[in-house]
Amino acid sequence: MTRAPQPPPAVHWITERLEAAGYETWTVGGAVRDALLGLHPGDWDLATRAHPQDVRRIFRRTVPIGIDHGTVGVAGPDGVLYEVTTFRRDVETFGRRAVVEFAEQIEDDLARRDFTINAVAWHAVRGELRDPFGGAADLEAAIVRTVGDPATRFAEDFLRVLRALRFAGHFRFSVEPHTWRALCDAVEHLSVLSAERVRDELMKVLGAAARPSAALALYGAAGALGALFPELEATVGVPRPANSAADVWGHAVLSADAVPPWRAFLRLAAVLAGIGVAEAVRRGIPARDAGVFAARRSVELMTRLRFANTEIRRMSDLLAHVYDAPAAGADAAAYRRWLSRAGPGRLNDLTRLWVAQVRAEAPERRTPEPARRWREARRVLRTNPPLHTGNLAIGGHDLIALGLSPGPRFSEILAALLERVLDEPGINTRERLLELVRSEYMPGSVG
Repeated sequence: MTRAPQPPPAVHWITERLEAAGYETWTVGGAVRDALLGLHPGDWDLATRAHPQDVRRIFRRTVPIGIDHGTVGVAGPDGVLYEVTTFRRDVETFGRRAVVEFAEQIEDDLARRDFTINAVAWHAVRGELRDPFGGAADLEAAIVRTVGDPATRFAEDFLRVLRALRFAGHFRFSVEPHTWRALCDAVEHLSVLSAERVRDELMKVLGAAARPSAALALYGAAGALGALFPELEATVGVPRPANSAADVWGHAVLSADAVPPWRAFLRLAAVLAGIGVAEAVRRGIPARDAGVFAARRSVELMTRLRFANTEIRRMSDLLAHVYDAPAAGADAAAYRRWLSRAGPGRLNDLTRLWVAQVRAEAPERRTPEPARRWREARRVLRTNPPLHTGNLAIGGHDLIALGLSPGPRFSEILAALLERVLDEPGINTRERLLELVRSEYMPGSVG
């Protein structure tokens, strides 16, 4: 054990009150694991011999978070809600439909946990570690190992395959050999997992680790990448158009590493962008067109994983323009056209992706091109240019006043006027645009 856990005073207070009432109580879960590693723990959870009704009787402020599963939220003196769960043991295991019953000992509760590093408990009052499965030693040795027989433990819930890969990648641990073999054998059963659980696990990989590439590499090594995300596996081994040592997959996950962990959505965008690059390479088309394929495939993958429609649209709109930005030396008109397509609201996210893609080549490399592109785009935006038809000095009512009949033709006329205005913003006046309509789009006009 490298460092003794130091739970917050509220955890000590809850433990003391339950113990004073005769109920053994321990802190359990990820907070204990992280504290033993010397990391900053997240939420502190407690396990106790007390049943939910006992907990609600002892504490004045409680919330019935999951009474049927033995969990009660207890409001500590610090105002934080702590989950207090009755000791449980497995009776039968059917994946997510496992049958459990309340238990009398902390050892029973720890025995039903997935990995030894998560099966450790700390007594906040006595300062005692309860570690029946050698979790502390595995933390010292940087090993992920199942509690009990690996094949049985994975068969109980195949999500544990993905959790093992996430923990190993996040902590930069190795997977114990027997556990690894059972994990790889269990990959073929990942299809039984719900799309929501697969999605949530992927977003945990992208949002928790400093370098998600480590866990994603393990996905590939175990076969989970092909089983769950064949679109991503198709990028493995595809050479990038640019001179790079990394293939498309390697560059994509290194790009995700270069995005801050609190921007998990942009990390996902960095990974999905590689799908478009790989398809462009296979089709032999310019890299500028890769965004079209990345956007299309992202919709398919995210729909399959049951992402919200708003998230799917946001991702598609973002990826569609990550590769079609103005080239070096482009003029203001080119930036206006690009901003019109991409939308100025996406500029900052796109810039972060450009920077990440450059840094994937060399982490310490400066990023002058993305910075220059961002500055040029911002300079154009400061002129408040008209970027869509709603910014034009005339609209449909003006076309009606000229005697034109409403219909699809209106959209065509306004779109054509916008094209002219993007080249020459100065002509965006009511008089000049009406003049253009009369001369080019009215019956009898040359246009």
